Amino acid sequence: MRLNLIAVSIHARRAGISLFILTVLFLGLSLGCSPSPESIPTQAGAILTPQFAREQATPAAPARDLTPTATLFRLASPSTAPTSTEAPRLPTPTPACQDGLRYLADITVPDGSIVSPGEAIDKQWQVVNSGTCNWNERYWLRRISGPPLDSLDEQALYPARGGTQAVIRVLLVAPPDPGTYRSAWQAYNPQGEPFGDPIFVEILVSSTSP
Repeated sequence: MRLNLIAVSIHARRAGISLFILTVLFLGLSLGCSPSPESIPTQAGAILTPQFAREQATPAAPARDLTPTATLFRLASPSTAPTSTEAPRLPTPTPACQDGLRYLADITVPDGSIVSPGEAIDKQWQVVNSGTCNWNERYWLRRISGPPLDSLDEQALYPARGGTQAVIRVLLVAPPDPGTYRSAWQAYNPQGEPFGDPIFVEILVSSTSP
């Protein structure tokens, strides 16, 4: 009986020692796993440090308004507008020359002259270049009415400077039939424009020699 008591006592001591050791281990584990003041778990397993907590507690600065604002510009009143100075003077263009022809006299074969059929006629007029343009190879004399009298319808005008006199000459042939014949001639410039007095030739073709 005594031996049984001793065995129970030893068993009880061992059980107490084991319980003590378990208690110590439990306390140690509890102290080692407890969170420190500097690391506090937050949502989704995050660690909240004191610095992060202060940042979270600090209110965020208000968002800056980036809406564009209209800028008003003040226009100058008409009274303050700069006045323009005198416009620069452009060179005066040289005016174009003027064409002119004035009839003076018949040099040969006056109007109404009697000629024979088929007779050669050297008709000449005294004229003046009454314009400011000089007659050159681009100026022409054209028949504008009447029979051609065996001549060209267009021929060069005698060269003459503006303001000077000139002689216009046309070679003609009298028609074979008796009668009165009259032709008119006109001067033309290089642009094909007529100018000046028209000049005439008038002959009387007789069946008999004068």
